[in-house]
Amino acid sequence: MKVSIVIPCYNEKETIEKIVEAVCNAPLKSREIIVVDDCSEDGTQAVLQERVSQMVDRVIYHPVNRGKGAALRSGFAAATGDFILVQDADLEYSPEDYPVLLEPLMSGKADAVFGSRFMGGRPHRVLFFWHMVGNKFLTLLSNIFTNINLTDVETGYKAFKAPLIKSIRIEEDGFGVEPEII
Repeated sequence: MKVSIVIPCYNEKETIEKIVEAVCNAPLKSREIIVVDDCSEDGTQAVLQERVSQMVDRVIYHPVNRGKGAALRSGFAAATGDFILVQDADLEYSPEDYPVLLEPLMSGKADAVFGSRFMGGRPHRVLFFWHMVGNKFLTLLSNIFTNINLTDVETGYKAFKAPLIKSIRIEEDGFGVEPEII
């Protein structure tokens, strides 16, 4: 079974090559790597063209900055795998964790899996206090309205059965895509 890894990026010149190398070394048997550059202005495009494009299956360049939701739509549309995994380009999540994230999908126990920065007792990026409070509040609201139990609604670490995520009409262009997908 093939996993399509969609990496949306915007102004990630310092991290894009490192994250793609880590994705290439992730413990997966069959993968497709799609990078979507959302009109970066910091030299990310040059890094993609000069060093990264030969490591991935596809690079999609947006001619204008449209936001994370638009980047994900482009990546999902291009994906050909049985499963689609979102990997943010900022090195917050490690591709070494792919087997844990994908196991519920591959075993048929879930149709979608959402990672969390707040579970597992592992180190995670320090969040500003009010950002953390806002995230916890949005997560609570999401859990109330969807009757599911998430711990981090803003997580950038998600995996889906491809037919499921491709069946969702994503309309949000920006970061509002996070709760929209739930």
